[in-house]
Amino acid sequence: MNVTRRTALAAGAGIGTGIGGLPWQGAKAQAANTIKIALLTDFSGTYRDVSGPTELACVRQAAAEMSNRGFNIEVLFGDNQNRPDVGSNLTRQWIDRDGVDVVVDGGASSVALAANEIIRDKNKVFLNTTSATSDLTGRACTPNTVHWTYDTWMLAKSTGGATVRAGGDSWFFITADYAFGHALERDTANFVRNAGGRVLGQVRTPFPGTTDFSAFLVQAQASRAKVIGLANAGSDTINCIKQAAEFGIMRRGIKLASLLMFLPDVHALGLATTQGLICTETFYWDMNDRTRAFSARVRPNIGQNALCMNHAGGYAAVLHYLKTVVDMGPAQAKQSGAATVARMKAIPCDDDCFGPGTIRADGRKLHPAYLFEVKKPEESRGAFDYYKLLQTTDANEAFRPISEGGCNFVRS
Repeated sequence: MNVTRRTALAAGAGIGTGIGGLPWQGAKAQAANTIKIALLTDFSGTYRDVSGPTELACVRQAAAEMSNRGFNIEVLFGDNQNRPDVGSNLTRQWIDRDGVDVVVDGGASSVALAANEIIRDKNKVFLNTTSATSDLTGRACTPNTVHWTYDTWMLAKSTGGATVRAGGDSWFFITADYAFGHALERDTANFVRNAGGRVLGQVRTPFPGTTDFSAFLVQAQASRAKVIGLANAGSDTINCIKQAAEFGIMRRGIKLASLLMFLPDVHALGLATTQGLICTETFYWDMNDRTRAFSARVRPNIGQNALCMNHAGGYAAVLHYLKTVVDMGPAQAKQSGAATVARMKAIPCDDDCFGPGTIRADGRKLHPAYLFEVKKPEESRGAFDYYKLLQTTDANEAFRPISEGGCNFVRS
């Protein structure tokens, strides 16, 4: 695999891209035999630690493992700044100018939804790995998109449903004010109500840029809800949990439900603050021999960063895509993104992060979901040993039924 890099500025974001010094005809021939992968995610903001450089290392790991298969692989990357306009500009530029074949991740759901339309119109491939909105396999589904890792429906069923069953039957939501937060609140509220619970209120917090959540936490506490649902992620979640601990909210018997929490968040906050919190992920580095083997392979390239399902999703989605390119041949894979995604759906998935799985007709990647409880400090055996497994939701039960999604090109 030949991956070189130059630094440029485009749409306010840094991009790494391959370059070469061949004559025009040679360069054209090389381009026809080169698969270009572009990672579109947050490299500088709220979600940097749960995607960003560590996910880039995982994407490069997949590319390295699939090298020497008769075609070249280039990996590009760009910072979406959590802005749909920046993400859209990068996506168009990569496809129109750089000849990118597949865009990976998307980042914030508002960015992913914008990129999703562009990629469909240009008939490329979109491997969504960290954007949570379940609309990507619902009203916004396209035949060019695969939604890997997790979504708001799954999180709502796993974390939200478990909390209601444990007695948390009245909720107040603190919600990031954009597509992801709205979808997560909506899906969780539906599970709460269907289980006989009540939603007492919600407050929308500006995104990005909010760091002080004290007024929102006071409002949530005043509602007298048993559960404060955090429909946010990344540093927003970290700040909410820190400030809730400072206010002693949990000591007053109020349950804090983090609807999207990752191992890097636990690492940043420490077990003393997060012990007992419940969260859902679809990957944990210490689940089995295969997840430990993957973690050992990628660890030299990520330093002391904590691995989470977002990083694993980048690896696994790209690995399966490249296996499909081998099966089809690069020329055919480059010709039509929709045809490539159709072949991805026909080939069973299997990787060290998620194990065996399948991709449904609506683009939803199916694998189990795991409900974890964060360990107490004295239970941890060392670095990143933070989770204990509470329950597993089978792959066929973890995600929204295809008949309920409303995907317009699928007959259920």
